[in-house]
This record gives sequence, C-alpha cells and structure tokens, in this order.
Amino acid sequence: MTTIIGIQEPNGCLIAADSRTTTEKGRPYSHPIVTKITKRGKFLIAGAGTTQPCDIVQHIWKPPAIPANTKDIYHFMITTVIPNLRECLRDNGFVHDEKAEEYEFLFLMAVNGTIYEVDDTYSVFLRDDGIYGLGSGSSYAIGAIASGANWKRAMQVAAKNDVYTAPPFTVHRQEKK
Repeated sequence: MTTIIGIQEPNGCLIAADSRTTTEKGRPYSHPIVTKITKRGKFLIAGAGTTQPCDIVQHIWKPPAIPANTKDIYHFMITTVIPNLRECLRDNGFVHDEKAEEYEFLFLMAVNGTIYEVDDTYSVFLRDDGIYGLGSGSSYAIGAIASGANWKRAMQVAAKNDVYTAPPFTVHRQEKK
C-alpha cells in the first residue's frame, strides 16, 4: 500500500513517493532511511507491492550498463534489463506467485530521463500521457494531476484520501540525456 507517481516532462521526468509501508496485516511503518525511490547506476527506481522483490531490486540488483551507442532504450529494457532483473530476483530467493490475486510488484524505472513501468509479468509499459501511478493512493494522485495539481499537491490529495499513504514525500528528478 503506497502512492508513487511519475510525471514525464519534455526535458526529463520526476518520480515522487510517500513514506508509509504497511505489513500484510495492515500495520503501518515509517522510517527516514526506508525510501521507495532509489538510484542504481543510471537508473532511478521506485517500487510498490511485496517488500521482498522491492528490496532486492532497489538494494541488491546491479542494473546492466547502457552501451554508449544505444538509441532505443525501450528495446534495451525489454531485451537486456528485464532478463537481468528476472535473474537477480530468482537468484535472491524471490519466487513469483502466479496465482496471486493482486500484483506482487510494480516498478517505475527512469532511464535517461524517460519513465518505464515494469510489472510482475516483467512487461514494460510506456504511457502516451506521461502520467504514471503505483499503489493504493495513486488514483487520487493521478486525478489531482489531471485536474492541474503539481506533484506535491497530488501527493497531499492521495494522503488525505488513502489511509496507506503518508508524508513526508520524496521526489527525484532525472534529466534527459
């Protein structure tokens, strides 16, 4: 349970997240060193869902280097990043439950200033409107953005309406290269 939003901008992107985590039984946790957005090499990663895959991807995974001559990052994500990510999760003990009724993980990954959404089927998505949202409060935040709110106001709206979303909020920006 969380709220993470991503906004694609002409010169890059921003990803914002709340700071509340919740156990399966609903007990909320918040601590300043626990963040939902991490930098891993040239990747900016925000994760929602089951804690284990989020921890592995955000703290153990070593993203592959982007070759200097790579022009199509979407293709690189599908052919190189996703197989590498899947292998890291498997090697570190994550077993995907294909019978799970809800997602087990969702990630927003920014690479060279472009946001990609990755779900637990290892599919890579791009949105034509450039507005991304993960977690239980994301629909409130996306609605606020669609109504003209900036990222901070959108996160405040989500926190007001979703018990699993709470400040402080963190934001990271990544410029296009």
